[in-house]
Amino acid sequence: MRHNKHHASLGVTREHRKAMLSNMGASLIKHGRIETTLTKAKALRPFIEKVITKAKNAAAAPEKKDAIHLRRMALKDIRDEGAITLLFNEKAKQFANRSGGYTRIYKLGPQRIGDAAEMALIELISAEDEGYKKSKGSAKKKGAKKSGGQKAAATAEAAPAAEAAPETPAS
Repeated sequence: MRHNKHHASLGVTREHRKAMLSNMGASLIKHGRIETTLTKAKALRPFIEKVITKAKNAAAAPEKKDAIHLRRMALKDIRDEGAITLLFNEKAKQFANRSGGYTRIYKLGPQRIGDAAEMALIELISAEDEGYKKSKGSAKKKGAKKSGGQKAAATAEAAPAAEAAPETPAS
């Protein structure tokens, strides 16, 4: 039985995993996006989001001692002073209006040649990015399936528009 398993082991020791996530987190903060394996990207996401939350809380802290404490706690996780300084001084303002979801993972198509590992791109999301919205068209499609009359009316509306398109003169 594997009790208390809350993270991917990544096939390495605990110390190696902490060092690896620390280095990957520092690279992500400095460069904004990194390419890695899908498993490592999924392990990095909760790790880096907790550090970003500490930076946000430090920016909103009423007392300086609280901000310093949060900076030191983040420095315990990501052991790169340059990356922590960049995060706390500049990038924390970027995430001030977001309530979580600071990273996005894209699966990359081809696998790595050496070991056929699935590759992914993990990036920090900018503050003005709204994310994915559910399209309202899917709700209309469900309603159209229930009654055939709505579907026929929708196709009848689309047919005149399709006929009008070829009438435009080609230049």
